[in-house]
Amino acid sequence: MDCDLHIHTLNSDGSMSVRDVIYYAKRSGLKSVAISDHDTMSGVDEAVEEGKTIGINVIPAVETTVIDCKRSRPVHILCYYPQNKKRLQDFLQGTLNNRKIQKLEMIKKIQYQYPLLELEHIERYSKNSQSIYESHIMQSLCDLGYTNIAIGDLMDDLISKRGSCYVPSNYPSVEELLTVMADVKAVVVIAHPEQFDSFELAEELAKEGRIHGLEYDHPRNGDASREKIVELAKNYNLILTGGSDFHGQYSKKPNPIGSFGCDKRIISQLEYTAGSL
Repeated sequence: MDCDLHIHTLNSDGSMSVRDVIYYAKRSGLKSVAISDHDTMSGVDEAVEEGKTIGINVIPAVETTVIDCKRSRPVHILCYYPQNKKRLQDFLQGTLNNRKIQKLEMIKKIQYQYPLLELEHIERYSKNSQSIYESHIMQSLCDLGYTNIAIGDLMDDLISKRGSCYVPSNYPSVEELLTVMADVKAVVVIAHPEQFDSFELAEELAKEGRIHGLEYDHPRNGDASREKIVELAKNYNLILTGGSDFHGQYSKKPNPIGSFGCDKRIISQLEYTAGSL
C-alpha cells in the first residue's frame, strides 16, 4: 500500500489533528494520503503544507453525505482534486449547518436521560471541528462515566437511526451534489458501496459518465461487494480507490492509517482524470 485516500481528522469526526495524521502517515511509509473529512475541506491547506514539509503527497479531498432520492437512502461520495474548493465548500456549508442543528436537537433529548451532560462539555471536543458529530457527544458521555466506549452500544441505543434520541437531518440530493461536482471539476468516487448498498446508483451514474471511480479497498467492503465493484469498474472504466476511513479512536473497529488503501498507479489515474475535466 502506497496510498490511503480516506482519512478523517479533528476537523470533522476524527480524533487526531491534521498535523499528527500527516506525521504518522509518513512514519507508516505512505507516499500519498487524502484528508477527506466529512463535508469540509478546512484541513486540506494545512495538510498540504505539512506534507510538503515532511515529504508526503497530500491530495485535496472531501467526503460528502447526500441522499439517493430514488431509493431513499444516504450515500457517501468522495471528491478529489476539486479545482474550485471555495465553490464546493460554500455548497457543503449547508450540510454542516444542518448537521449542527440536528445534533443540538439530539443533545436536548439525551439530556432528559443524562441530565449531567452539558453542551459546553461537548463543545470542548467539537471546537476544532466544523460541526458537531456523534463522536463529540459520545466522548462527553465517556467522560461522565456513562460508557467507556465512545463508538459502541450506547451510541447505537441513543443516536443511531434506530436510537431513542435520533433526529433526522437534511442532506442535499445526489443530483444537487453532482451538479456542483461538475461545476468545480472534481473527480467523483462512490465511497464504500456496501455500507449503503450504493451499487445500483453507482451503475446508473457510471452509465451516464457522472462518476469516475469506486472505493474498493475499504474495511466495510466484503468479498462479494469487492467482486461487484471490480465488475462495475471493468464495465465502465472506473478507478478503484482505497482507504482506511481512519477516525482514530472514534471507530467501532480499529483501522490504523494505511491499513487499507491502494498503490501509486491509482494516484496517476486520479491526476490524469482531474487534468482532463
